[in-house]
Amino acid sequence: MKSISTKPNSTKANKTGSWRTYKPEFNHEKCISCGLCSKICPEGCILMEKIKNFDKEKPMVDYDYCKGCGLCASECPVKAINMEKDF
Repeated sequence: MKSISTKPNSTKANKTGSWRTYKPEFNHEKCISCGLCSKICPEGCILMEKIKNFDKEKPMVDYDYCKGCGLCASECPVKAINMEKDF
């Protein structure tokens, strides 16, 4: 009998962002670098990284895996994330 579950660590081989309707757009000027968006992302595709012209790390999203769920935007304490239509 064939298993219906996936093998551990196999999700990186399955890009899932192609069917997304909305995608998060980050306002790095407004961002306070709390990292909550990175922690709440169910896909783990938001990472805090050093960006030129900013002292603190800012969120960067890997759109190949972002499903556009909007959890990051709804939980951002300063509303620095907007969900924009993904064309």
